[in-house]
Amino acid sequence: METKIVKITDPRDTKITEMGEIIRNGGLVSFPTETVYGLGANAFDEKAVLSVFVAKNRPADNPLIVHLADISELETVARDIPDAAYKLFREFSPGPLTIILKKKDTVPDVVSAGLDTVAVRIPSHPIAQALIRAAGVPIAAPSSNLSGRPSPTRAEHVIEDMKGRIPAIIDGGACSVGVESTVIELTTGTVNILRPGGITKSDLGAVLENVTVDRHVTEMVTDGETPKSPGMKYKHYAPDAEVTVLVGDTKTTAAEIKQLLNGEKGAVCGVMCYDGFAFDCETVLYMGEDNKTYAERLFDALRQCDALGVKKVFAQFSEDENYGLAVRNRLFKAAAGRVIIL
Repeated sequence: METKIVKITDPRDTKITEMGEIIRNGGLVSFPTETVYGLGANAFDEKAVLSVFVAKNRPADNPLIVHLADISELETVARDIPDAAYKLFREFSPGPLTIILKKKDTVPDVVSAGLDTVAVRIPSHPIAQALIRAAGVPIAAPSSNLSGRPSPTRAEHVIEDMKGRIPAIIDGGACSVGVESTVIELTTGTVNILRPGGITKSDLGAVLENVTVDRHVTEMVTDGETPKSPGMKYKHYAPDAEVTVLVGDTKTTAAEIKQLLNGEKGAVCGVMCYDGFAFDCETVLYMGEDNKTYAERLFDALRQCDALGVKKVFAQFSEDENYGLAVRNRLFKAAAGRVIIL
């Protein structure tokens, strides 16, 4: 398949109309959001949605997120919408918040992996907004990468994974948040975080009380369990390189990484670390001074390690309850359990 790659940085660009027609007519388009690049299909078209799973090699029991342009469109895909959902959407949308709601029958079961719920969000990226409006239908979209690979935050990442597999890729520049949206479910009196992201636990807690973090944020869903949110069940975000995460005080983890590097003579190693540290190895990728910047740079750094031929990556990480939860979630899954707590 030939993949058309178009540069669009202005939502008024007339090429958006062509991209919207591709989606409306059953094709797939990769597009930028504020979080990561999405792989979009007409959410009402079962065949189109199935082709997303094929293009990504994505397991069929891993649900997708439906993207809307405006809060007024919620009732086209969801029913029995609680007041708390409207309150949160008004506070944080357009933006990186996804809420699990009861699904309308208009949404094919393949979108939600057979669940009676649907994950919904309203992206803030102007190109994403323009594309949804041009398509004239809600867009079902996971991240635009091969399943299990680091999510794409630049068009180059999408081209690397999806060129020749989908009809079109919109190059809209780098994504600003860098990790996927926060996914929540609303139970009686509780906001439960299923996947941490750009809207933090404290952000949510400022609007509604009783915010909890689902155990699957730090634990994998086991065989036989159906994930309620994307990213819960399978190995995710992993480069070809072997990743080991070191968790603790930054000086302590830096000292431990230096010792580990001394024992890896002959191996091509890389380090992902906070600013201000130096290491004697082939590749040192600086992740910023805090976890907000770490999240923004994370997927790009994992892909850089592969591009540079790194075989082993030592990732420094210091916990915090806000963006640190999102970084932890992605790093731990990329490391597939290789975590050292100091």
